[in-house]
Amino acid sequence: MTNSKDTDRYRAPALDKGLDILELLAEQPGGMTRSEIVKAMGRSPSEVYRMIERLVARKYVRRSERGDQYTLSMKLFLLGSMHPPIRRLVAHAQPLMDAFASETLQSIHLAVPESGSAVVIAQASGPANWEFRLRVGATLDLIETSSGKTLLAFQDDERRAEILADDGKSPSDYAAFVQEQDELRLSASRISPSGQLVGVTDISTPVLGKDGNSIAVLTCPYIQRVLNDEADANQMDIESTNALLIEVAEKIAFL
Repeated sequence: MTNSKDTDRYRAPALDKGLDILELLAEQPGGMTRSEIVKAMGRSPSEVYRMIERLVARKYVRRSERGDQYTLSMKLFLLGSMHPPIRRLVAHAQPLMDAFASETLQSIHLAVPESGSAVVIAQASGPANWEFRLRVGATLDLIETSSGKTLLAFQDDERRAEILADDGKSPSDYAAFVQEQDELRLSASRISPSGQLVGVTDISTPVLGKDGNSIAVLTCPYIQRVLNDEADANQMDIESTNALLIEVAEKIAFL
């Protein structure tokens, strides 16, 4: 165990100040002004101001549009979600995704929100000779892709705004599909022609956390095959594929 002498020996005052600010803001969901932060920390304005500006520059803290209020950004949450929880999520989801791909003869990918985008963290392909798939690590736009739109639809207003702000977007940027988001919440999935490739129909459904917000999204880029062999003749239709995708997402949610 580390005693108090060891703690004092390895002190890093600048780091301590930064962590103090983060911990302070974590307790204030409504945010604080710089003066309030200075008063709460009992430090000089100059040293606190410099630290706040660095935290803003590194996107750990967000400054209000008026410039007088500071709140935590989503960055700490996203950093935390990319470590052991993501590995557990992939380990749990991969066999379910493999089974889906084998049964439907379609590929499938799992994406999570990260720094104003969606990032593919797992992928599975079926046994067919022809397929379309996304590589692990691919970055998807939240506004233009089915995965991104589905992730946004199943977030509360505050979290959605924070996720978009990480990429410099505002509510007006996604105003065009606000109505679609309401419909999505009722249908539990999104089926639409791909906005990136002709001939692909994207089927997306959220993986919901306990609070009802999406922690990830499953997407099947569905392709219709010409009936050249027995395997193609047995391919699952879109409606059945959608039903199975929703079932897989529900199983993944029970981590």
